[in-house]
Amino acid sequence: MKTSRPFILLIALLICLSSCTSNGYDKRFEYSGNEKRYEIRGKVLGIDKANRTVDISHEEIKDLMPAMTMPFVLKDQWPFDVLKRGSVINATLIVDGPRSWLEDVVITEESSDTGSTNEVTAAEPAVGDEVPDFTLVNQDNKKISINDYRGKTLLLTFIYTRCPIPEYCTLMSNNFAKIQQELQKDRPLYEKTHLLSVSIDPEYDTPQVLRSYGASHTGNFSEERFSSWEFAGGTKNEVRKIAQYFGLTYFGEGDQIIHGLRTAVIGPDGKVYKMYRENKWTPEEILTDVRKVNGN
Repeated sequence: MKTSRPFILLIALLICLSSCTSNGYDKRFEYSGNEKRYEIRGKVLGIDKANRTVDISHEEIKDLMPAMTMPFVLKDQWPFDVLKRGSVINATLIVDGPRSWLEDVVITEESSDTGSTNEVTAAEPAVGDEVPDFTLVNQDNKKISINDYRGKTLLLTFIYTRCPIPEYCTLMSNNFAKIQQELQKDRPLYEKTHLLSVSIDPEYDTPQVLRSYGASHTGNFSEERFSSWEFAGGTKNEVRKIAQYFGLTYFGEGDQIIHGLRTAVIGPDGKVYKMYRENKWTPEEILTDVRKVNGN
């Protein structure tokens, strides 16, 4: 039997009121004083409670972006107790520099799909597993393979150049840029390490696009030779194979891609040393991993 909308609104309000008094303070959602606010309305397509994100197919956000589908971080935990795939959500989008999140959430309709929250989990390699010799195409339109980096510590992450969320692909690339800058201060360690960013949007992210994107992140622009940090794509099948191996799920929605995050540290022996599944890792953490792998 279909639940009435007023009843759902009442339940959502009660959950919100109770959670507002019990949730702890979280500095991730601290205002800088320069934040901007936008009203957002859309339909929930996916829920990732572990990473505190919701994939929303939203209407046009006035003065910010056209209608599209993308993941958003929720400030409060309570919506995850009532959200279902197909729920209609209204909220305030806070954009504060490189951070963004949704708050003041109101769930105005309940999904008819009550059997699933659409939370997706995927298999991924365990520490110590040997990474298969996947092949890709880099920013110079050159075929590369994972085994090319045997003997070095390989840092691998997934991005796509049109990603609109600052905490996702842009953050991964900015973090890799910081890692490269720090490695350059330690020449022996720098020469033992290689960075690889793999695009999950290979049809748009051609070698030429990846070269431009990569050079802008290294800061060397036309002088960049990509000797220590490469950007790669390939065929859709090649990219999906390596993404699936590392447990990364993604799907297209218009010009955007709904995706999770995976960053791997692969030892010189070609085996997985550590996996990072979210965006909370810091360059310092991975630099510590690199030093440990190399016995420093």
